[in-house]
Amino acid sequence: MSSFTDRWRQLDWDDIRLQINSKTPADVERALNARHPTREDMMALLSPAASAYLEPMAQRAQRLTRQRFGNTVSFYVPLYLSNLCANDCTYCGFSMSNHIKRKTLDENEIARECSAIREMGFEHLLLVTGEHQSKVGMDYFRRHLPAIRRRFSSLQMEVQPLSEAEYGELKTLGLDGVLVYQETYHEAVYAQHHLKGKKQDFFWRLETPDRLGRAGIDKIGLGALTGLSDSWRVDSYMVAEHLLWLQQHYWQSRYSVSFPRLRPCAGGIQPASIMDERQLVQAICAFRLLAPEVELSLSTRESPAFRDRVIPLAINNVSAFSKTQPGGYADDHPELEQFAPHDNRRPEEVARALSDQGLQPVWKDWDSWLGRASQLR
Repeated sequence: MSSFTDRWRQLDWDDIRLQINSKTPADVERALNARHPTREDMMALLSPAASAYLEPMAQRAQRLTRQRFGNTVSFYVPLYLSNLCANDCTYCGFSMSNHIKRKTLDENEIARECSAIREMGFEHLLLVTGEHQSKVGMDYFRRHLPAIRRRFSSLQMEVQPLSEAEYGELKTLGLDGVLVYQETYHEAVYAQHHLKGKKQDFFWRLETPDRLGRAGIDKIGLGALTGLSDSWRVDSYMVAEHLLWLQQHYWQSRYSVSFPRLRPCAGGIQPASIMDERQLVQAICAFRLLAPEVELSLSTRESPAFRDRVIPLAINNVSAFSKTQPGGYADDHPELEQFAPHDNRRPEEVARALSDQGLQPVWKDWDSWLGRASQLR
């Protein structure tokens, strides 16, 4: 059975870099006017030449966002269940080599966290763990997912890659979506940053969205961690290739794209490349032009001022008041953080800032009992 690995093997990193860097202003203008942008158009929109066209890109991205999503912006929040991890990754605060206090929430602690989150108004929850198959794996998820799911309208996960059968089982327990970031699509660079553990397996991770699609998971989230490789443009293009592959082969699922940039953490590394804020806006707008129907998400990794400026352009899914450690909502333990968020405003402050710009914060926009069929009618 084919997977994105087959397509990935056809893509040459250095060749893509050359193609992107060779795009001209005429190529960018053609991409801006394309009704259905192609892969070549996406290269142009991510190119250095496109930096001079940021204003028209933003204007078109905003028009497409309003056409597809109206003025709504959905809110979600991450719940970190555990910082145990069996991987050694150079960029992550949870890495097994970091000497930090380890914590996995038990049933009572999870209940307290869920209550604190619900009191803030959140209905959409993202469960996050370090990658530790034996202690925070399927047995743990089987014990705790049903009770968590009863408290929230939708439930997504960002945990270690699992098998197709395991994703199918989690779907029966109420799982709606899975986020799985490849980190970088450059195999050699990936190996430099993943030193021990199952996450060293580049292709097991690369094929995770295929397994999600075959398991019928409703929403699949993609992204690359900007700063790991020396080219954010090529990694962004690879995410676009991955998205197009998945849409073609698993059209029943919905998709989201996130734009994480390296943030300070325990034992963290210096970025190999810097994506400044204008370039981040460029990448976000490029994805909106390529895929108007796809959910674009922006997390609290970014500053309040930046988020307030950019969300109205093309973003339709945001986190707020995120705590990146187990137990962060009921009890604040900053020494356990995976990374330090930049936007620490309370959710009502973020919602007010969006409302002041004419946007409608949405705390609940989906119920599992409605089913996908009702959304397609």
